[in-house]
Amino acid sequence: MKVSSAQLAVLDTTVVVHLARNDPTGQAIEAQHSFTSRPDRPLLSTIGEGEMLALAYRWNWGDKKIAALRQLLSELVRVAAGMPEIVEAYAELYAEARRTGKPCGDNDLWIAATAKAAHATLFTCDKDFNWMHPDHVAVSYMPETT
Repeated sequence: MKVSSAQLAVLDTTVVVHLARNDPTGQAIEAQHSFTSRPDRPLLSTIGEGEMLALAYRWNWGDKKIAALRQLLSELVRVAAGMPEIVEAYAELYAEARRTGKPCGDNDLWIAATAKAAHATLFTCDKDFNWMHPDHVAVSYMPETT
């Protein structure tokens, strides 16, 4: 699915990881969606931003690679998780996940809440969001390239 410039995109941490690494999956994502060059920049939850930086530190990326990551992050539209619309969307998604017994981490719920509040499509490379009904959050799964 090619994202049109009229369609807002929220990037899950998995997508940012691949874009930052510029690995085969990141190159395929960029070739298909042009996330780093499209005029309407993708959205990034502050939760995903923190998660991404934590992973970079955990993986000992080093100063040069972390600086490149920070540059990539600066090119995305940062959306604060504490915005009232996102807090409300989080509460709705959390209640739905618990009511239906669906497993979902809190960080994933915040990232999905950002997409829900922005009426954006959530782009991910993992299946953590598969349980979400498209009426709640539109999710575009992009498999990893091996």
